[in-house]
Amino acid sequence: MIDWTACTAVERSADTLSGAWRFKNTRVPVKALFENLESGATVDQFLEWFPGVNREQVLAVLAFAEESLAVT
Repeated sequence: MIDWTACTAVERSADTLSGAWRFKNTRVPVKALFENLESGATVDQFLEWFPGVNREQVLAVLAFAEESLAVT
């Protein structure tokens, strides 16, 4: 499991989305990005479908996930 606490593009609070990690200043869960990408969506499509999220946030989340997975 990825520890998102060091990723500045996301936030969470117990009273929003049941405490799920979400893109900062939105109600869009980080999980939605990965679910959409797994289903074949592009980053551009995701950004179109979730206009509150910006490209910098998506790229930061993807980079953070990549770095987290590279740690052994």
